[in-house]
Amino acid sequence: MKPALVAVSFGTSYPETRQKTIEAVEKRLSETFSDFDVFRAFTSNKVIKKIEEQENLTILTVDQQMQKLIAEGYEEIYVQPLHIISGSEYSKALHQAMRYKNQLKTIKVGKPLLSSIEDYQNVIAWLDTLAGQLAEDEALVLMGHGSQHSAFTVYACLDHMLMKKPIFVCAVESYPEISLLIERLKKSRYKKIKLYPLMLVAGDHATNDMASNEEDSWKSQLERAGVIVEAVLKGMGEAPEIQQQFIEHAAVMMEGTRNG
Repeated sequence: MKPALVAVSFGTSYPETRQKTIEAVEKRLSETFSDFDVFRAFTSNKVIKKIEEQENLTILTVDQQMQKLIAEGYEEIYVQPLHIISGSEYSKALHQAMRYKNQLKTIKVGKPLLSSIEDYQNVIAWLDTLAGQLAEDEALVLMGHGSQHSAFTVYACLDHMLMKKPIFVCAVESYPEISLLIERLKKSRYKKIKLYPLMLVAGDHATNDMASNEEDSWKSQLERAGVIVEAVLKGMGEAPEIQQQFIEHAAVMMEGTRNG
């Protein structure tokens, strides 16, 4: 029997971005690791419930997927998170997967996107390509989810590493806040901003908190500060470079166990 590879993300109830991001990464994983059976799991119960109601589609949690795979006879299970940071959602996936370690020959969990200096450098190289066509008065602003988990420092670290570039990182739910960015922009030469989600998918946060015309959206706040804003609803999971990073993390996870 083939081993199982579970791609686990927070999930999204937006079908179009789910197809372009999560499904695209799963497809790359299936193609790269053809001797594995690839499965999906989401960590957000709220998203799972919404998809069930809207699409009559059942998506399993990591816990449910582990139980199902063990019942079907899988003895080797590898879990590759598609999370950006090792925050609370990653911790949930790790905890739920490792709960079954005594029932399996092998259970391994890979690292999220930003886990090492090399990961940061790879993401920055990708961001450099996004910023490549910017004019002198243009900059990129990236919306991270943010976290109350100690891993929120990832966003500040990435922003610091981008300090000499026309690229800024902020977070919805933690530091660095959009208000701090606006103060920085007022002292800068930048008159036009391209807003991108620093998230796997362009879902609810990107659509509403980032790009909408609601009064408190980032787009609205930046426009009130006097800058021209272009919001790009494109999740990181659409980028081949980001997909490749997840593949490399999965390969590292499998090292010494199998040849994927």
